[in-house]
Amino acid sequence: MNEHYPQIRLYSTVGEKRYLYIRESLALTFYMRRSHQEVVHEVMRALEIYLRSVKPMRLGWYANPYTGDWDEFDDKGQSYIQKELLEEPATQVALCELPGATTGYEFLYHGRLLEAQKLGVTSAVSFILPTEFMEAHGPGRVRELALELAGELPFTSGHAGLCFNFPESVLGTTGAIRELSFRHPGLDIPGLHFGSLSIGTRVNGVHWLNFLGQPVLGELGGPEGLRARLHSPGTAVEDMKDGRALVTLGAWPEAGDLEKGETLPAYRELARVLEPWLYLRRGTWSGFSDEDIRRWDRRFLDT
Repeated sequence: MNEHYPQIRLYSTVGEKRYLYIRESLALTFYMRRSHQEVVHEVMRALEIYLRSVKPMRLGWYANPYTGDWDEFDDKGQSYIQKELLEEPATQVALCELPGATTGYEFLYHGRLLEAQKLGVTSAVSFILPTEFMEAHGPGRVRELALELAGELPFTSGHAGLCFNFPESVLGTTGAIRELSFRHPGLDIPGLHFGSLSIGTRVNGVHWLNFLGQPVLGELGGPEGLRARLHSPGTAVEDMKDGRALVTLGAWPEAGDLEKGETLPAYRELARVLEPWLYLRRGTWSGFSDEDIRRWDRRFLDT
C-alpha cells in the first residue's frame, strides 16, 4: 500500500474464472469544446504520445462499435481505428490492454458533433495509467506526460489524478465502491460518456492536476488572479500561455482518508475557489441515491 493512496482490487467471478474489475488507477482527462473533426488530429498525436510512453503492446484490444465485441488492436485494428477517426463526423473509441480484466491501461475518446446537439456537449478524451506506472517512474513523470498531452490538445478544462478504474459500460459496478468513495475523496469516479454530454465549459471537480482554460481562467483573473486565491503549501499555479493554466496540488496525487482525518485541505481550498464553475453530474450511479451523488459531487465543499 502506498502512503498516498490505498490499493484497491475488487474481483468478479464468471463461471470458474475470477476477474479484476475495479482497481485504483490514474486518469488524464481533457474536455474540448469543439467537434470531433476539429480536434481529431490533435487527439491522434496525443494518443501517439501515450502509446510511446506505455509501449504500444499495452493496448491490445479495441471495442468494435458495430458488434459490441472486443477485437484485437493489431495492424488491421489500428487501420480500422484510424479510418474511423479520420472519416466519421462523430465517433467513440475505446482501447484497453485486456478485454477481460481492468489492468489500468486504457484510452477512451468521445468525439462529438457539437452543431447537431444541445449546449453542453463537448468532445472528451481520457488516458488511463495504473498506479504501478507512477510507482516505477515517479509522479514527476506522470505530470510530465499530462503536460505533454495537454500541449497537444485544445482543452477547455482537464485534470489528472487518482480514480476508481472500472468498465464504465458495465451496469451495477459503482455500487461496490460507494463506501470507499466517501472514505477516500481524492479518488475520482470517472464518467467520460455522460460527462461529455453536458459539461460544456465547466470544470469536472478538483484533482491532483487541474488544467484550466477559457472562459473559466479568464473569469478567475488569469493565472495571477488564481494564484492570489490559493495559499495551501504545495499548491502551484503554472501559466501555460494561450489563456490556459495548470494548478498542481502537491508532489503526489492523494486519496485522502476521512477515517484518519486526512481531509485534503488543498483540494478543499481549490474547490471553494472553483465552486461557481464546478460541473454537477447528470444521470445515476448504481448503489448511489440522488442525495449520495450530490454529496459526492460536493465532498470538498460541504464536509
